Amino acid sequence: MASFNRLSLILMTSCAGIALSACDGSPSIASPGDGAIIVPAPAPAPAPTPTPTSATPTPGVPAASCPSGYTDAGVVGSYRGCRLPSLITGNTTLAKLPGVAYEINGRVDVGIDLGGGGTAPGGQSAILTVQPGVVLYANTTNADNDFMVVNRGSRILAEGTEALPIVFTSQQNVAGTATDEAQGQWGGLILAGRAPISNCNLAGTTGGAANCENVVEGTGTALYGGNAPADNSGSIRYVQIRYSGTALAENVELQGLTLGGTGYGTTIDHVQVHNSSDDGIEIFGGRTNMKNIVITGADDDSLDYDVGYRGLIQFVLAVQKPNNTQTDNYMIEADSNGGEDALPRTWAQIANFTFIQTSNNANTVAALRIRGGADTRLVNGIVTTPQACVNLVAGAVVNGQKTTIRPADSTPSTSTPSAAETAGPLQDFGPPIFNSIYFGCGATKYAQTAVNSVTVTSAEQQAIVEAAGNNVNINGTAAAALTGTFLAGSGATATTAVNPANYNPQPASGLAAFFVPTTFVGAIGPDSTANDFDTWYQRWSCNSNRANFGTTSAACTAVPN
Repeated sequence: MASFNRLSLILMTSCAGIALSACDGSPSIASPGDGAIIVPAPAPAPAPTPTPTSATPTPGVPAASCPSGYTDAGVVGSYRGCRLPSLITGNTTLAKLPGVAYEINGRVDVGIDLGGGGTAPGGQSAILTVQPGVVLYANTTNADNDFMVVNRGSRILAEGTEALPIVFTSQQNVAGTATDEAQGQWGGLILAGRAPISNCNLAGTTGGAANCENVVEGTGTALYGGNAPADNSGSIRYVQIRYSGTALAENVELQGLTLGGTGYGTTIDHVQVHNSSDDGIEIFGGRTNMKNIVITGADDDSLDYDVGYRGLIQFVLAVQKPNNTQTDNYMIEADSNGGEDALPRTWAQIANFTFIQTSNNANTVAALRIRGGADTRLVNGIVTTPQACVNLVAGAVVNGQKTTIRPADSTPSTSTPSAAETAGPLQDFGPPIFNSIYFGCGATKYAQTAVNSVTVTSAEQQAIVEAAGNNVNINGTAAAALTGTFLAGSGATATTAVNPANYNPQPASGLAAFFVPTTFVGAIGPDSTANDFDTWYQRWSCNSNRANFGTTSAACTAVPN
């Protein structure tokens, strides 16, 4: 996980104007300053919606030219590369045109930051619509780090379909040179929103306030955070993000998908992140819920959430890279970035997950790490690893109690039984909650880590994970956990599931229900004609040596035309 204490190493990105050609500046590492909003110069005019050329290319053949308003970047593979402006304003649509792929050249901003309260001077809202089947690639032959940022107050509507997923990828992938081992070829997709966070970069600021904001690591100037839990940064559906995770400096990286302070108005559904050289998905605070997530080949954590993230996630299939090269690799890493009692407190609920960790190297400690006072509920899961199952970590002792595992002073809202949330001074829902999970781990079940001379012992971890009524099988085997790489095996199918819909917020809270009822553990259910529990991950995803999802999914090394 990347730490915000390292902001002095963050990349300062230039060239935010709407030039239709490449930025000339080279990246540099510098301090982001005192937290003031940094606003790029307004664009003279919005980028136009592309107009098809008069000639209609044949699929599989590069288009003869780019749509009006886009710079011709030449032929890449079987595509004509059409360069996006560095700043997108107004309403812009990337049309699905035969033989056209859209190039991300350096940093591409969608909109100009409107601030945590939505009123920042010079801010400008934008909406970027990406049609089903569109391919966007990063210009990895330039000297800049290539990534896209959707700034506060703007939205991206990238809604593919099962048959026509949207693909964000690298130039090498489009050119046909990316392999199953490729990673870290560009910076990924970043959504910055105005929902509450806990890691304010201005001293004396209250977490969750409009002026509680921070910089998305690796961007230099992209701020996130605010006081709008329902904030809407757009919709990402049926989308693949491939070969991302650029390292900008030591311990300063970009992920596959980064969510910074995005609200529950944001939709993340049917998203695959493939071969990120850092985390698959990292969530910095906010309130966004996610569903139907595939993470294959992450070199660091598959799913990382911290600094006040409070959300629900259901149906997650993650197959980590074997022999990871990053340090401290986990399937889940939950944290508070050193603020053990920073508010809002991190509170994630994850249901129906399959986590497959295969690395035997010394960089990997356990499958699941929960630390920093973060609250987590995990239900209906399958976890396999040659390492320890769980690593619970506390960084402080407060009033004689270890953070992360101390008793609750608050209770979450639930639908069954219907109960309102209660919030004590610490907003602490108590030790992590494990329910209906089948583990196939190494001989050591719990890993101990000392932080600030505080250690959560193996016995303390065992008492939490294996508490009476949790229905946790800590002594399962990998062979009984899974069959066919990621389908539930005999041990997992024999595990009685709980109904995650019980953990939806009570109707009186005004929050919509998110979890759907299930009767199985793991991300993938049994055959069914009533729903797609057994097939949701197929057709729109891509296959690799990490996981093969069947003949209806194409290869990750290939790009559709």
